[in-house]
Amino acid sequence: MSLVANTGKLAGRTLFITGASRGIGKAIALKAAKDGANVVIAAKTAEPHPKLPGTIYTAAEEIEALGGKALPCIVDVREEKQVQAAIDEAVKKFGGIDILVNNASAISLTGTAQTDMKRYDLMHNINTRGTYLASKLCLPLLKNSNHAHILNLSPPLNMSPYWFSIHVAYTMAKYGMSMCVLGMSEEFKPFNIGVNALWPKTAIATAAIEMLTGDTSTSRKPEIVSDAAYIMLSQDPKKYTGNFAIDEDVVKQSGIKDLTPYACDPSNVDNLMPDFFLEVPGESKQQVKKSEPEGQIPTLFGSISKVITPELVKKTQAIYQFNVKGKEEGVWHIDLKNGEGACGQGEPKNPPDATLTMDSTNFAEMFAGKLKPTTAFMMGKLKISGDLQKAMKLEKMMKSLKNKV
Repeated sequence: MSLVANTGKLAGRTLFITGASRGIGKAIALKAAKDGANVVIAAKTAEPHPKLPGTIYTAAEEIEALGGKALPCIVDVREEKQVQAAIDEAVKKFGGIDILVNNASAISLTGTAQTDMKRYDLMHNINTRGTYLASKLCLPLLKNSNHAHILNLSPPLNMSPYWFSIHVAYTMAKYGMSMCVLGMSEEFKPFNIGVNALWPKTAIATAAIEMLTGDTSTSRKPEIVSDAAYIMLSQDPKKYTGNFAIDEDVVKQSGIKDLTPYACDPSNVDNLMPDFFLEVPGESKQQVKKSEPEGQIPTLFGSISKVITPELVKKTQAIYQFNVKGKEEGVWHIDLKNGEGACGQGEPKNPPDATLTMDSTNFAEMFAGKLKPTTAFMMGKLKISGDLQKAMKLEKMMKSLKNKV
């Protein structure tokens, strides 16, 4: 659901978009296609993925159906020869490149001990090095354009220790993309190349979010990002550069007042999950909480024990340890992996798949359905160590417990 009208400002322009076979990258491509733009789809997915929709060829069909021209190229941004080959093909077909969108990214929300070096290298080689490489190789062509832009899908540089502490490797890799904006926006000013960053205010319903949480009801559609990107890429690059923009702010400044249509679930607009890097726990606005009765958590676990079923164990297949802080400090567990399941005070008999640390107030709200685990994690109210994907399964478990506990 695009709310920003097309103006034709990108008509005939050539966009080189990394990771454009699906998600945000494809949404940006489709928005530009409506102007009649040329789009180079630089992505790895040439064959259908068993779990993820779309290939470079299906994306090309959608682009051309909307009036744009497409060039699907098999590109791993870690491989210099592949990037250069795609650029050469773009020059042959379209005559040059006007806009580079560095969208390709890899993510692993793991702590230092849980991040193997293969995953570390993947994130840094795709996010930081891939962005730098594509920018470097496109630079000669961008210098020849009279409407040259580089847009990185990366966050504002927030130097709070918090964002480094929970997943230092991923933060470094994404901030590497943002540092490219910081440096290149100044370096490329003499060439009239606008270099900017764009980041979503909330979680966006992409395949990555769906695989991570299994739920997109607290997310917005990719179109809010593509609308914001379109507005930014339509600006005069000589005047618009060095900005770290947030999608919501950009579309609001364009005159869009009601953002409800962007929500995946319009009835859930007041409970959207914030994205990483924008708020620092302790600095964000806190809800006023009612006083809790003593002994709320023991009562809560007593209720949970009554609703654990073999079916829930079969669906979840995870053991959770809860390190509760605050007024009702203690250690609790839920075993949804062994036998018919179990829960109670103390550490689980078998090693936990995920350990969750949070304040007793937030813990009670989470199990009451007032605070979703993914939202709590994004807001810094919940710290997770271990298997993040299994931890996020808690959200599905909460739905089965809601109104029963």
